[in-house]
Formats: sequence, C-alpha cells, structure tokens
Amino acid sequence: MMVPAPILKARTVFVSNGGADGGMFPEPFSGDPNRSYIALWNELKSVGEYEMVADPAQADLVMEIQLVAPSGPAKGGKQLGAADPVPFLKLVIYDGKTRFALWTITEPIEWAVLQRTHDRNFDRAVARLSADVQALSQPNSGSLYAQPSTRAVPSWQH
Repeated sequence: MMVPAPILKARTVFVSNGGADGGMFPEPFSGDPNRSYIALWNELKSVGEYEMVADPAQADLVMEIQLVAPSGPAKGGKQLGAADPVPFLKLVIYDGKTRFALWTITEPIEWAVLQRTHDRNFDRAVARLSADVQALSQPNSGSLYAQPSTRAVPSWQH
C-alpha cells in the first residue's frame, strides 16, 4: 500500500479544530469542545517529528481533528453485527498545498462508567491517533498503524 508522498515528506503541520458533536462536554468528558484539538496539538508537539505552525499556508500537512458521537442502535438486535456506537476521534490529513484529503484515521474512545475513566480513555485515544500518524509517516513501514495487534486484520490484507 502506498502512503501519499506529502505525508512521508511533511515537516510542518497545522492542526485544525473540526469541533465536537454536541452532548459530550462536560459529561462524559471533562473540558470543552476544544479538548481534542488542544490534546492532539500538544501530543504532536511533544513527539517532535513536526514543526507545528500557526498558519495553514505554511504547513506541509493540515490535520483536522473532530470528536464524533454517532447515534445508533441502543439495545437493538445485533444479529447483523450492529453495535452500539462509541464516540471516536476522526483525524483527516490534508495536503497543505492542494487541500486534498490524503488520509483519514479514526480511533474509538472506549466506553466507561466513571468520568475519570472516560477522560483517561479520551487521552489514550489521542495518544493512539498520534502514534498512528507517526507510524503512517515512516517510509517502508511494516504497518500503517502503531498498534496493529489491537485491530482486526481485514481479509484484503492477507
């Protein structure tokens, strides 16, 4: 599988705030709808692989982060494989020059009962997104994701 060249060559990144679906703050997650944006920016900055820029015109890549809370079946029949959806983080990576979407990564935020566990799971999902971006940006990587053992391997990858 070919990773688009702009992802492999990128040195500068602008993080864009795609927002959050309603009803996620202050419960089940603490903070506000900017939490995923701030967390991803800080995570990418701490890794140090990219120079973080404040102007998208100066960026090799624009990464738009969004917190999505899908609606779906609640206690419905699961015979067809449908499951109650969990919130997830969606990261769309755009070419900074053409603005074409190059890649999309999603990471689920595991369900929890206690707010502190919701918050921990949120932070873990952000860390997984960052790790996924790092793995994706490595040329000749054996895996496009940092933690492939936690993901089911689709039949088309065999």
